[in-house]
Amino acid sequence: MCGICGITGRSDKVNKGNLEAMCRELAHRGPDNEGIYINREVKSPVGLGHRRLSIIDLTKNGHQPMPNEDSSLWLVLNGEIYNYKQLRKDLEGRGHRFRSNTDAEVVLHLYEDFAEKCVSYLRGPFAFVIWDEKQDRLFLARDRIGQKPLFYYYGEQLFCFASELSALVESGLVDKEINHEAIDAYLTFGYVPAPETIYRRIFKLLPAHYGILQNGKFRSEKYWDLDYSRKIAISEEEAASELIRLLKEAVSLRLLSDVPLGVFLSGGVDSSAVVALMSQLVNKVKTFSIGFDDADFNELKYAGNIARHFSTEHHEFIVRPKALEVLPLLVERYGEPYADSSAIPTYYVSRQTRKYVTVALNGDGGDESFAGYERYQAMALAERYNRFPSFLRDGLTQTIIRLLPDSVNFKSKRRRLRRFFENVSTPFYRRYCRWVCMIDDNQKNKLYSEDFKKQLNKYNPADWLRDYPGLPDQMALVDRLMAIDIKTNLANDLTVKMDIASMANSLETRSPFLDQEVMQFAAKLPDNFKLRRSIKKYILKKGLKDLLPPSNMHRPKMGFGVPAGRWMRKDLKGYVQSVLFSKHAFSRGYFNPNDLKDYINKHLNADKDHSFGVWTLLMLELWHQRFID
Repeated sequence: MCGICGITGRSDKVNKGNLEAMCRELAHRGPDNEGIYINREVKSPVGLGHRRLSIIDLTKNGHQPMPNEDSSLWLVLNGEIYNYKQLRKDLEGRGHRFRSNTDAEVVLHLYEDFAEKCVSYLRGPFAFVIWDEKQDRLFLARDRIGQKPLFYYYGEQLFCFASELSALVESGLVDKEINHEAIDAYLTFGYVPAPETIYRRIFKLLPAHYGILQNGKFRSEKYWDLDYSRKIAISEEEAASELIRLLKEAVSLRLLSDVPLGVFLSGGVDSSAVVALMSQLVNKVKTFSIGFDDADFNELKYAGNIARHFSTEHHEFIVRPKALEVLPLLVERYGEPYADSSAIPTYYVSRQTRKYVTVALNGDGGDESFAGYERYQAMALAERYNRFPSFLRDGLTQTIIRLLPDSVNFKSKRRRLRRFFENVSTPFYRRYCRWVCMIDDNQKNKLYSEDFKKQLNKYNPADWLRDYPGLPDQMALVDRLMAIDIKTNLANDLTVKMDIASMANSLETRSPFLDQEVMQFAAKLPDNFKLRRSIKKYILKKGLKDLLPPSNMHRPKMGFGVPAGRWMRKDLKGYVQSVLFSKHAFSRGYFNPNDLKDYINKHLNADKDHSFGVWTLLMLELWHQRFID
């Protein structure tokens, strides 16, 4: 993978110094080479920058920015095109000639023939930009799922783009006015939903979209979406067999590399499946796992079981509270508030893995295509529960809540059961939000200052989900939930986490479960092939039954988090208080100081479990300290 950036519009801003400043902020994404292209002799002056992490064709032929034969097109690309060899063969048949063995050059020639439709031919994670001199336009594109990031600033007579937000901010070219609605959304979801960012005039190009800047105007269009409407008639045995074939093909495509490869292994079904299929394709798989001293979060025994079963070259690493020393670096790399604490172990496993390999496969995406989350079961159960007459249901619900005392243990079954009944009868999208949120709407309303409330446009996360394009209410329940997760949580949180944490260590990661062919096949399968009563990932497990040990197939889902709640009550209590109770933090004006203190102290003193909320507030304040102060 790589880092890309560029500037167009004002001639005085399109210069080597500004591009070099942006490239410096992206050096970790591409430590092997830097390239800059500038053309101020055209109607719209343009400059492109590139930092390269060499994976395919390690020679100088892969240098970017890359021109076509007559230098009328210039490309910067971040990502991998897994089907580039077949595309190259087709393009050569159409008369094109190649000067390198890279996948990047394939994109250039595709654009020559098909313009914006070139993206429909590409298989893999990518974000690229092409300067088209003949058309006097900039063409931007991002992969279907959003595995590779692309930010842009659209100001008066100035357009800038970069792989990371910090590269735009540190360039000094952009307006840093804070987007208060983004803060409100962040406190709900733990991320700022695309296309917004924490800054008012900086945006994210949405997944499965391309953008065109021409004549000073920018527009974007969607080019792809998962289709859940065209279900196929297929037996379970046929579906399981075809799924494993597609997954094996996806793994095989992701082994294309001129540098060493490995696998992130948690011991869960998805990462274990990748190891199993990769073991059929290579002689000795290198696996890398992360663990904790806290047994509730430690998956190393499951990972070790898979490593022994497939005789991998296995490496393990333990994360302890002092790991939070890396927080300032992560805050800088993410560039905006980001509250997924699993970024910490992802960073550390990436750092350890990079000592041995340059590319690592992972199991990301299996939950979203095959109904792997507990909330899918909970939502299905809630829909059935709500069919009972309200006069019976309401009384039973309140009785159960009274009989279930709350717990400060995040992993407690009693706590999860109480949370289920507290929200079971709320409308669909509000219920979903309550089960995924960091801080719910009622609590936010208590924490917010009156001045901050006045700056918000009554943003409602449940309404935002309800109105999200491509999520019709008539979709079957499980399909609708998976579609929501793919468009929101996967695209805004999980792929962002993996990209930033791995690229901070100059490590490329690849995700077979996010292959478009695998995902589209899963979308065509009936709901009950994914969630069958209490069995999550039903058809995937059926396909893997002869490949994986039963102890890994049927283990409880742990989730790839850190024991942040306990850390903040013990080792990190003083640190949290020093950051969140400072005069500087209170002066921001977002919160009522007394209510905020009470909320945080209830967690620190183990009166309530506010693990997610306190962590979210901590990351918000650390972001302010780094980028605003």
